[in-house]
Formats: sequence, C-alpha cells, structure tokens
Amino acid sequence: MRIRPFEPADTVAVVRLWEEAGLTRPWNDPYRDIERKLTVQPDLFLVGELDGTVVSSAMAGYDGHRGWVYYLAVHAEHQGRGLGTAILREAERRLTALGCPKVTMQVRPGNDAQLARAAAWGYLPDEATGLGKRLIAD
Repeated sequence: MRIRPFEPADTVAVVRLWEEAGLTRPWNDPYRDIERKLTVQPDLFLVGELDGTVVSSAMAGYDGHRGWVYYLAVHAEHQGRGLGTAILREAERRLTALGCPKVTMQVRPGNDAQLARAAAWGYLPDEATGLGKRLIAD
C-alpha cells in the first residue's frame, strides 16, 4: 500500500470509504470535514492506495498539546492485512516529527471492533470524557 497525503481528487472515494465503514453521521457533513481539514495541516490527512484505488484513510491533527486521529478506515475487502496499522503508524510518525507527545484516537461508542484494534495498537481509554459543542452547523 502506498500512503500519501490526501488530494482533492480523492474526495468521493474517501467519503465512500467512510460511509461504508460507518464513520459518517447525518449531523456531520464529511465533505465539509474534508474542506476544513485541507485548511489546517493537510499533510496530516492521509490515504492509502492499492493499484491507484483509495483503500484506507487517517485524518490526524496536532494542536501543540496533543495529537488526534479521526476517520481511521480500511475498506472491508482489505481489512486484516495490516493496512490500518500501516496508515496509523505513518500518522503517528508525522505527529512525532512535529513534537507531539501524546495522541488520542476518536472511536464512537458501540464500535467494539475498532476499540479492540485500538487496544492492540496501544490505545487505551483515557480517564477523560470527550464533550463536544458545535460552533458551525453543517
């Protein structure tokens, strides 16, 4: 798998990947999420491709205190082959290069399979509760 920064031409394939992986929500427009990400640290928005087809994604960011990973996805036909590990490790490598001391992965409740994978990668529950407030409606 070739891992590279997202390009605007990847948009439809990435949104389809996220939808198939169950990562999208009606109140969160994935197209706007992509537009917003491209204005801040676009080099931390990664895709993995096989034979020119997008099969994985990871959207990361660093605020100077902590790194974050969102939209970590691997196409169902390619799961279990280490592609999620590879793209996550690349995101972690890029965050480390920025001096990021800690990274938090966002996993929605009920996604037990992803929680198990995250634990295998060394991601454990924090003693914190994430709270959100929408500032701009999608």
